[in-house]
Formats: sequence, structure tokens, C-alpha cells
Amino acid sequence: MMSGKHYKGQEVSCCIKYFIFGFNIIFWLLGVAFLGIGLWAWSEKGVLSNISSITDLGGFDPVWLFLVVGGVMFILGFTGCIGALRENTLLLKFFSVFLGIIFFLELTAGILAFVFKDWIKDQLNFFINNNIRAYRDDIDLQNLIDFTQEYWECCGAFGADDWNLNIYFNCTDSNPSREKCGVPFSCCTKDPAEDVINTQCGYDVRAKSDAEQKTYIHVKGCVPQFEKWLQDNLTVVAGIFIGVALLQIFGICLAQNLISDIEAVRLPCCLWEGQRA
Repeated sequence: MMSGKHYKGQEVSCCIKYFIFGFNIIFWLLGVAFLGIGLWAWSEKGVLSNISSITDLGGFDPVWLFLVVGGVMFILGFTGCIGALRENTLLLKFFSVFLGIIFFLELTAGILAFVFKDWIKDQLNFFINNNIRAYRDDIDLQNLIDFTQEYWECCGAFGADDWNLNIYFNCTDSNPSREKCGVPFSCCTKDPAEDVINTQCGYDVRAKSDAEQKTYIHVKGCVPQFEKWLQDNLTVVAGIFIGVALLQIFGICLAQNLISDIEAVRLPCCLWEGQRA
């Protein structure tokens, strides 16, 4: 027999619900933007029309950064946004677990990087040298290497001679390239009086003596320069990592609180409906 009474119990916190929704919709939109940029870059390079060319590049394709980061942000933003708006505990649990896994992976990577410093240095050296070989194969990779060398005022992994690994810059007699025994312009020391970048400043520079090279290019490698930058900015880097970690923990806690609120509201309602039936 139906009763005329109405059940009125605990309600889901609107503050938590719409805070999670608002925060995650920003992540969702950023994820869409990153994915869009990545797919557009691949479209411009003809990768989408020839998927097999993804594996042709010998070095690292920077587009992967946009696609992976964008994909993670899209998934997190979607599950958090829709989960909060629709009060869907399954999506919210997925959001919470996924965010927890990312936090655990970041924590593990940080600990391993601190414990195995020499191994990380060797891997970084291998990574840079592998990309030096593919410098002319991909415009995005080329721009990434040039930016790195300009920003950290470095050349090669451990020195300018690492550019011998590239078929266009090596000093072998059989190399017909005009860039033979040279380095990219991003290795060159900047002249404040020059408004236009001289892209030929690195030509034949490694044919000169070591003392002369210092006048024209940065002779320090990018691995030691990165280590120096990390030591000089350790407080800032640590602060960013701690801030991101706290934000992730905060997101997990909010999601768990919202899940608890939703389940606390639904259980008495189910019991009430059962009594009415």
C-alpha cells in the first residue's frame, strides 16, 4: 500500500559537486585542445594519411607529448566532470583510482630518479644522442632540440662532438653536406647586436681548435647543463612537484567525499522505497 509521506534526508554537497565539475571541465577542455593540436600536427606531417610512418622516425616525436598528456587530461576531465554532474559513483571511482595511479607513478619515478641518478644520466645521454641522429628527420623534433640547446646554452649531450652522430654534421671525408663538421645554429653563442639569427653560424666550427670553438659555440653538453639548472632551481622544481601532488591528493579526497555523500543519500532512499512497496 502506498503511503502519502515523503522521505527527506541528507543531500549531496553542492559545493563539492560543482567544484569538482568546474575544475574538471577545465581539464576536459584542455585535454581536447592538446589532442586537437597533436592530431593537427600529425595531419600536417601526413602521419594520419600514412599511419605506418609513426614508427619511421628514429628519434622522439614531440607530438606524442600532446597526445599522451591530452589523452590523460581528457579521460580525467570527462570522468570527473560527468561523474560529479550526474552523481555517477562508477565514474567518480574511476576518476579517483586513475588519479591515484598517476600520483603513485609520479612518486615512484621521483624516488627511482633520486636513487638511480647515474642510470638516469645514461638514459638521458642515450635519448639525446638518439634524437641527434634524427635531427633533420622531423621538424618538430628539430625545433625541440634547438629550443633545448638555446635555453640551456649547450651543444649535444656531453659536447659539440656528439653531432658527429648525425649524417649531415659528422666530419667524415665521405660526408658531402655543407654542414659537415658543423653544429646547428642553436649551439652558437648569441651576439646581442644581431637582430636576425644567423642559421649558418655553426658551419665548419668543429674543424677549428677547441679554444676557437668557445668563441663561436657553447661547448658544454646539455646533460651537465640540465643537472646544473636542476640544482640551481631545485626549490622551484620541488615546489611544483609538491604542489601537483597536493592537488592530486585534494582531488582524490574530494571525489571520495562526493562518493560517500551520494551513497549516503541513496541508501536510505532505497530503504524508504522498499518500505513503501
